[in-house]
Amino acid sequence: MSNIIQIGDNCPVFSLPDSEGTEIQISDLLGKKILVLFFYPKDDTPGCTKEACAFRDAYTDFLDLGCEVFGISSDNGQSHQEFQQKHKLPYPLLSDTQKKVRQQFGVPQSLFGLIPGRVTYIVGLDGKVAGIFNSQTNPVGHINEALRVVRSLLTA
Repeated sequence: MSNIIQIGDNCPVFSLPDSEGTEIQISDLLGKKILVLFFYPKDDTPGCTKEACAFRDAYTDFLDLGCEVFGISSDNGQSHQEFQQKHKLPYPLLSDTQKKVRQQFGVPQSLFGLIPGRVTYIVGLDGKVAGIFNSQTNPVGHINEALRVVRSLLTA
């Protein structure tokens, strides 16, 4: 496991495929948009569905604030496509099947290391991590906290 990313650290640069297989280069977006990267354990499980749908419901708020939202899990593109279609998720889901990006960020495991952690990172226009919300048991809290951090960045 690499270093755990903290507030003020540079966002790790990575590239992951979305549900269509298109490689998303995060370096293409750094400095252009505020990024909301939410790592979640697994497609279509109760907590992850609640979190993904809450991000869906707030998606226009994030867009209006100049953000790009990405969900990241170790599920493959096919799983992501089904999850997106079933719940009408408007933002990209990225496949980190090797868990390399999860390790770059230092996303912790929870429940005795059996379940991948649920952590949201907000990256400012300066490319630095401006906010982190880590809660396995409060999936909807990720959205409220992300919006709070984004609004604070815009008023700073």
